[in-house]
Amino acid sequence: MREASLAKAAETLDATALVADMGARARAAARMLASLPPARKTDALNAAAAAIRTATPAILAANAIDLERGRARGLSNALLDRLLLNEARIEGIAAGIETVAALPDPVNSIAAEWDRPNGLHIQRVRVPIGVIGIIYESRPNVTADAAALCLRSGNAVILRGGSEALNSSRAIHQAFVSGMAAHGVPADAVQLVPVADRAVVGAMLAAQDVIDVIVPRGGKSLVARVQADARVPVLAHLDGNNHVYVDGKADPEKALAIVKNAKLRRTGVCGAAETVLVDVAAGPLIAAIVRMLADAGCEVRGDAASMAADPRVVPATDADWDTEFLEAIVAVRLVDGVDAAIAHIARHGSGHTDAIVTEDPVAAEKFLSAVDSAIVILNASTQYADGGEFGFGAEIGISTGRLHARGPVGAEQLTTMKYVVRGDGQCRP
Repeated sequence: MREASLAKAAETLDATALVADMGARARAAARMLASLPPARKTDALNAAAAAIRTATPAILAANAIDLERGRARGLSNALLDRLLLNEARIEGIAAGIETVAALPDPVNSIAAEWDRPNGLHIQRVRVPIGVIGIIYESRPNVTADAAALCLRSGNAVILRGGSEALNSSRAIHQAFVSGMAAHGVPADAVQLVPVADRAVVGAMLAAQDVIDVIVPRGGKSLVARVQADARVPVLAHLDGNNHVYVDGKADPEKALAIVKNAKLRRTGVCGAAETVLVDVAAGPLIAAIVRMLADAGCEVRGDAASMAADPRVVPATDADWDTEFLEAIVAVRLVDGVDAAIAHIARHGSGHTDAIVTEDPVAAEKFLSAVDSAIVILNASTQYADGGEFGFGAEIGISTGRLHARGPVGAEQLTTMKYVVRGDGQCRP
């Protein structure tokens, strides 16, 4: 019945009806999930991870189709890397689900409690949000990450993946649901939109009575559209125009290693560094940084000082300081101390992740307190901007907003609060 209903809505391309149908089923599943014992969710998540491992051949076959179509469509190397699955990445997906399964269950945990002079006992308790809509692009792993985090936090989820990864997402979704359903979790708790039609995105954004929160995960244009058109609250993940500032008192060996990792470990992830700022007091270190990046095959776009350090540096445009390249391109600029670095980041940064490399505790604390980003880092790579690296198992994204959640969005960030008040006959005078 469920499949027939979804297929009928999809066949006629009635996006509003499709979302309404999925939403009604998600709402019913959410009510069941809210009271599901933590141990049952843990068992369901572990079973989902096992099912994904078992389905590795099918997932790889589906991913091969997506990659072939992506190349034919002219997707960039960065997007193809985001799309690519192999045995190691699938194992990483399964291991991430198991890490989420091992996390403390946030539902019904007591965030705070206190007694009032009138005898009332008040508790602030975490509860699920309800139905979450997640709109994402070419990363098929988000299908599993989002499903796991929503199940752990007691939320039902409607997943709308990008057309580039539709076959991969379907294969992952099918395996995940088969695993969790074996432990009595309703399949409607994790639903994947069965079509790639963009009208479904519009229907989800307008579904005020169906979806409680929308989480977009993708490029700047996707997030901008969601923020502009949504009539549902949005937990936004903006672009990662991230910086590494190399202070005059940086350890040169640390600086080179951190800059290289931050930029080049994986260029297509949101935690990749896009601009390197070097203190004038760092002296010859700028030449070593530029040479190291260029030797590694990274295009360096820089200011006059950077160009003077290496003939391979090309002039940076004003737009380069504001760009999330997501490929082997980096902008490099010389700045006059930590205050100038902070000012540059305030003007050009996206509020995602910014790092300082220094052995000076005063400069370090100034940077960490003054840079207004979701994540600020001392003496480590910006590529640690990841929910898994924070111990969350997985993440839905890095929220750069200021309300409800900021930084990696894991299971705890997908809950809200309610107050439980216990009395013994008190009446307010």
